[in-house]
Amino acid sequence: MKPFARATARLKRKLGSRIVRTDAAARRAASFDSSKILFSADAVIGPRREADIGVVLELANKFRVPVTTRGRGTTLTGAAAPVRGGWVLDTLALNKIKIDDEAGMAHVQCGAKVADIQRAAEAKGWFYPPDPSSKEYCTIGGNIACNAGGMHGGKYGVTRDFVVALRGFLPTGEAVEWGTATKKFSAGFNMRDLWIGSEGMLGVVTGAVLKLIPQPAARWTLLTSFRDEAAALRAALVLFRARVQPAICEFLDRESVRCAERATLRPGSGQVQEIFPGQSGRPVILLELAGSKSEVREQSAALLAWAKANAAGHRVARTRAEAEQLWAVRRKCSGAMFALGDAKLNEDVVLPMRSYVKFAQFLARLKRESGLPVPTFGHLADGNLHVNIMYHRADPPETRAAEKAVKLLMATVVALGGAISGEHGIGLAKTPFLRLQHSPAQVRAMRAVKQALDPRGILNPGKMFEVFRVWQHPRMDVHLPWDH
Repeated sequence: MKPFARATARLKRKLGSRIVRTDAAARRAASFDSSKILFSADAVIGPRREADIGVVLELANKFRVPVTTRGRGTTLTGAAAPVRGGWVLDTLALNKIKIDDEAGMAHVQCGAKVADIQRAAEAKGWFYPPDPSSKEYCTIGGNIACNAGGMHGGKYGVTRDFVVALRGFLPTGEAVEWGTATKKFSAGFNMRDLWIGSEGMLGVVTGAVLKLIPQPAARWTLLTSFRDEAAALRAALVLFRARVQPAICEFLDRESVRCAERATLRPGSGQVQEIFPGQSGRPVILLELAGSKSEVREQSAALLAWAKANAAGHRVARTRAEAEQLWAVRRKCSGAMFALGDAKLNEDVVLPMRSYVKFAQFLARLKRESGLPVPTFGHLADGNLHVNIMYHRADPPETRAAEKAVKLLMATVVALGGAISGEHGIGLAKTPFLRLQHSPAQVRAMRAVKQALDPRGILNPGKMFEVFRVWQHPRMDVHLPWDH
């Protein structure tokens, strides 16, 4: 019996065949993530207790079995795909949530859904702000692995800003805790933050303590439209320079708006639902204020004055239900882009605010020169824009144009002082561009950390440091629940 087969057989004896599955259906379901590139998992392990993960890793380390940890696989970069086969560690059964009402903290297991954490916190009068668009599906473990953000990032921050402590296992199977459930901790190296954003390459997170903040007493939503993308981004700079701090500030370019409108039909009519009647097809900025009633009242007056001076049109949501309709349209735009092509290179780049207008001008050139649709939307308050290069995978000229476009996009982002990823991480998709962002010395330092913590290289191998060109690999024709 080969070493890998021996390891799997031994694991089945220790944990049971209900936890260690090797049937074809289980293996296929765990063989791809939202990047939709298929790899072959050899076994899927669904631990029921955190201690089970220590058993898994101890054996994996001994027999050098690759281990890929996953929640629901909502990641877009291939970070949860088992590129080297081996064992997939499915953490969904570890989903407990407990709110410490007095301390304002949430004690959660890695498989808990982000939206469930938010609802549990809200029931106690607390608020957990990080909110990826897939929050009804994605797990907190996955959010920690890629340091996820979301629409609230500009005012409140990203996942890292809310993680108080972590627990989990080293690749050897040894249990560790990084930090405690206290508001201060300065005892040794900050290994907690090293694990956050490490994409499951340095250890396996099984639980976390999250900081919560008081639930905002008031919210106020404003939709604004602009003549073109450059005008919208110039106006955003005016807003931020005035020190107005919206809780959410979302930008949709013209292509994103048209896609979202086509995907949203008026109830009972079958007609396209315009995001902004009378301003259809124009880029928009959708803003929300959140805070105390007096803070929202003061800032809403400032926002209205800004809109009148800078926007082509504006509309205030009169009710919370009307505001939610606007946000629902915003959440549709990513999935709706497949009307423009059956494949996309989805790049979550980050730009310094000073480069907003230059970047808008670059995107206009990129669309003209590539001949491809490049719908762009994102979080203006923290500079995190989602640039989507759309193409048809069966069309070789379009595929080549997409490859050229994404390379030019990444080089331009770095030249403008930006980042190749703001919340998706590197995974497989961003590996060709890691060295655009980091010097050889920086990459060596990261590899040294990986070698120190995972000397046998079992955790999520084949990611980050080894170049993988996603545009050269066929994508699965599969619809996932979060593809809305």
